[in-house]
Amino acid sequence: MARASSPKRKPSRRPWRRRLILALKILGVIAALGVIALAVTVYTTRAQLPSFDQLKSSPNGQMIRVHAADGTVIVSLGPSYGEWLSYDEIPKVMRDATVSVEDRRFRSHIGIDPIGVLRSVKLMIANWGTDRRIQGASTITQQVARTIFLSNKYTLSRKAHEAILALALERKFSKDQILELYMNKVYYGGGAYGIDAASRKFFGHSAKQLSLGEAAVIAGLVKAPSHYSPTADAEAAIGRAGVVLQLMAETGAITPEQAADTDPKSVALAPEPHQNSVRYFTDWALPQLDMLIDETNAPLDVWTTLDLSMQRAADTAIKADVPKGVQGALVSIDRDGAVRAMVGGKDYVSSIYNRATTAVRQPGSSWKLFVYLAALEAGYKPDDMVVDEPVTIQGWSPRNDSGHFSGAMKIRTALAYSVNTIAAKLGQDVGFHTVADMARRFGITTPIDTTPAMVLGTSEVHLIDMTRAFASVANKGIAVTPYGITKVTANGVTIYQHEVDRSHVLVAPYVAAEMTDLLQTAVATGTGRAAQIGRPVAGKTGTTTSNKDGWFLGFSSGLTTGVWMGRDDAKRVGGLSGGHAPARAWHDYMIKAVAGRPVEQFDTQVTLPEWQLEPDEESYFGQPDNGMFVDENGYPIAPGTYPGDTPTGPPPQQGYPDAYPGGTYPPDGSRTAPPEQPPVQQPPERLDQDWMDRVLGRTPDPDRRAAPAPARTPPPNDRSRGP
Repeated sequence: MARASSPKRKPSRRPWRRRLILALKILGVIAALGVIALAVTVYTTRAQLPSFDQLKSSPNGQMIRVHAADGTVIVSLGPSYGEWLSYDEIPKVMRDATVSVEDRRFRSHIGIDPIGVLRSVKLMIANWGTDRRIQGASTITQQVARTIFLSNKYTLSRKAHEAILALALERKFSKDQILELYMNKVYYGGGAYGIDAASRKFFGHSAKQLSLGEAAVIAGLVKAPSHYSPTADAEAAIGRAGVVLQLMAETGAITPEQAADTDPKSVALAPEPHQNSVRYFTDWALPQLDMLIDETNAPLDVWTTLDLSMQRAADTAIKADVPKGVQGALVSIDRDGAVRAMVGGKDYVSSIYNRATTAVRQPGSSWKLFVYLAALEAGYKPDDMVVDEPVTIQGWSPRNDSGHFSGAMKIRTALAYSVNTIAAKLGQDVGFHTVADMARRFGITTPIDTTPAMVLGTSEVHLIDMTRAFASVANKGIAVTPYGITKVTANGVTIYQHEVDRSHVLVAPYVAAEMTDLLQTAVATGTGRAAQIGRPVAGKTGTTTSNKDGWFLGFSSGLTTGVWMGRDDAKRVGGLSGGHAPARAWHDYMIKAVAGRPVEQFDTQVTLPEWQLEPDEESYFGQPDNGMFVDENGYPIAPGTYPGDTPTGPPPQQGYPDAYPGGTYPPDGSRTAPPEQPPVQQPPERLDQDWMDRVLGRTPDPDRRAAPAPARTPPPNDRSRGP
């Protein structure tokens, strides 16, 4: 008889439920212990907090004295404090504007804002894996804690400490006291701590008389004092003030009608005190302190590389040689990377924008430095023959500014007269990516185009990066890294000392020597002749589309200097070219800057190019050396199709080689030959040893007689070397 089968029992879920309940209990106990520990920490911190009067008198901000290379104090920076205003003395519109824009739940939270924290966590999750820093969750109380007790270093431990301090502050002081501390201590930019100092700096009167528009401007500064400062960027400050007014209307601090009737543009700013071009340098150098030192409280003395006599010469050269309506910039770097002079614009007061370090512009033919470096490294030699002839690369057909092709020529001749077809052929031979890699190797930090037209300088660059590249060539191929701070002392103790790294070799010394050889020729007889200073000089000009940019970069006697000129809106400048105003400014600066330095000869003497090749118009008349062939993006365009490409005057006429001595031209950029003057045939300049002695400042041998000039016979084509 079969045994009756018993029904299957369902597995009991009670063990899982018991485990879940146990886990929840453990978590509850941990949370309770955490809350108790937090409460103990907060109240312990509260007991250790200074009194309100002690917090009012506590120091904040850091005094910094900046020294030039000779020890002269050039700038004193640090906190400026106005009158301490009690809560009742602070205008209501200022209090309301601050709360509306910085912490609209200030009156209701406990020191930290849970809603703000959740929003910050949500943004952090959304931006996970990026470099974007999430901000905006800090309450006014947290900012008070950070301003008085902590640093601005962004770490999780600092944020946790900040939160505990904020909770403790809320337990010890009233909301009015915390807001009073905040508004008298927070940094508003320009060295101003507290609303009274900010009001006096920006508006010229006490904060007790702040209007609604002025209060909106000041309240908007806290988020980014340097960016929204009305003295640095009035448009950004006005736009930010408009946001503050909208937030005040949203929170009910003012009516929508009041917000609409208040025009931040009508706010009158106090005049800025006189500032000179030294501030371009200090604005570039001082932010580097955050990476060099950790000291945030002790007064600092910062010793820099700036040479005041060179800086004055640079400032004078830029102001004197930059055409009207055009901006200019100059950077001068010593052989070890020390920045000796920096001018970021014609007038620091009217524009603090540093065109030497921040602006990005097309370098024109000065970019050919990297093309020829890549070619020399690949095995080309300065006297190798190449053929100037029509060439098409990936649908792009570069042309020379002279409008003709000269056949076989040496590489030194091609660079001296900035022959575009040769640069294109060399770039194609070595590879456009190889040229880009060479530029990266020499310190170009901006994006690099790798289309064929890149050889003519279509990629935008920083002036300081290009100057650094030329300095590395001058340094025999060893990398030069620009620096501005030599040492930092705190209370007399050195806490930072710069050390020069001379170990990074970019190219072999012979490649750097050959490149210097080519650059000497460009200055001695080519497009950069206006930069001759009576001693050995190596350099290169650059002119871009429709004369929008003019460059000259070169080195002599251990000093490398780069000059850029152009309009901030990148519109054309009639007559501007690298061989004219920029080369003249370079000359005017360098002839003073190197006056006290010994004359240094390069590894090779100047070698004349094939003198049967007549200089092109870039050499005499400053036509753009890549302008008529590519647009801003490096794509080919037909000659004459660019707006305004028609010359403002008739083309240079035969018989007027000296119509514009030194490359000068009227302010409007026109180049019209003198009327009713019969053509005068000038004899060609004799390019012999006496001529080279005169260019290089050497004493000629009185017993030596110049040899007769050779016949102008072009070299046979069978000697040419095609890239």
